[in-house]
Amino acid sequence: MKLIHTSDWHLGQTFHGQERHYEHQRFLDWLLDTLEARRPDALLVAGDIFDVVNPSLRAQEQLYDFIVAVHERLPRLTLVMIAGNHDSGARIELPAALLKRLRAHALGRVVWLDDGRLDAHRLLVPLEDDDGEVRAWCLALPFLRPAEVTGGEVGDDYVAGITRVHQQLIEAAQARRAPGQALVAMSHAHLRGAAVSEDSERPIVIGGEESLSANLFPECIAYVALGHLHKPQQVGEARIRYSGTPLPMDFSEAHYPHQIVEVTLAGETLGGVEIISVPRAVDMLRVGPAPLDDVVSELEALESDTRLPRSRWPWLEVRVQLDAPRVDLRAVIERALNGQAVRLVRIQSLYAQREGDLSPGQQRLESLGPQALFERAWQDSYGSLPDEPTRQDFANLLQSVIDSDAESEHE
Repeated sequence: MKLIHTSDWHLGQTFHGQERHYEHQRFLDWLLDTLEARRPDALLVAGDIFDVVNPSLRAQEQLYDFIVAVHERLPRLTLVMIAGNHDSGARIELPAALLKRLRAHALGRVVWLDDGRLDAHRLLVPLEDDDGEVRAWCLALPFLRPAEVTGGEVGDDYVAGITRVHQQLIEAAQARRAPGQALVAMSHAHLRGAAVSEDSERPIVIGGEESLSANLFPECIAYVALGHLHKPQQVGEARIRYSGTPLPMDFSEAHYPHQIVEVTLAGETLGGVEIISVPRAVDMLRVGPAPLDDVVSELEALESDTRLPRSRWPWLEVRVQLDAPRVDLRAVIERALNGQAVRLVRIQSLYAQREGDLSPGQQRLESLGPQALFERAWQDSYGSLPDEPTRQDFANLLQSVIDSDAESEHE
């Protein structure tokens, strides 16, 4: 059996205020052609399908047009997608009944039964081969928010709740599968030890825990298809992987290749993994950091094709080292570009006194997350860092604000 693992499409993302519909469509067209050429039995999309909980109509059309096209070209392929922390679970599940007619399964939330047990069977998706034989089961676990895992007998501990959800789902899968059938887990989470792209990923911080243990996935799981972290990587073992986002979400992600993963199962175990690089439809250019004169020279030497449509012009970030603010900085940079076919989306000013090994008081605020800003404010007020219970209280409050914003956007 052969699977394709992808995640973190972020359809509808606006890049520094500009839409990326063309890039996403090029990726989806390429993915469709790749599926047709490689003929997998299933496509797994591990969350963050959309960039926001209330995506534009255009972004939703991209997703559903793609699902229809997949079914038209590969009517036996099973598509399984889960909600990520950027998604609304309710929105992802809204068309689920219709999608099942296209062999597409959309899982956005977990449900608890009256006796406090997880309704695990709704999260188990059979994966069939071309002959209609079930060769594997997908344990499709969407991003879990506190309200979804701290009910019933779970109590108020988020990590304990997460652990219980995984245990009950794996137990249900083991009871349901027949000999020779593999178990494939799909989850949207941050596993401990994995590398983060700091500039573009929304942190998952709940109860003071930013990451979960890979021990949640025992050896009986042949492959773990992960979403959330944008950099492709394996976590400890070849069977536990982040496919990464197919498009760089920020300039900090432009220096490494983006990919999808082809997974081959041999009976109940992992047979092999092949990395498939995603072609980049639009380049990302970074100039600097350097003094302004050097930046201007580099910009004037840029070569671009003005015959290209604007949707294919490269994105450009310019980083300039300055001794003091320049009110004419943008004008100087735009003159240096002189009508080049690039899209200037960011100018970053770096001041000499802030370079090198900076003390906490000298670090730029834009480089700090909410947790670090809170700890700095606490230290400034009380002369010491907050203790662990205080940090956890802040993390809980932060997550409640994130969840509240998500719900209000969905309403």
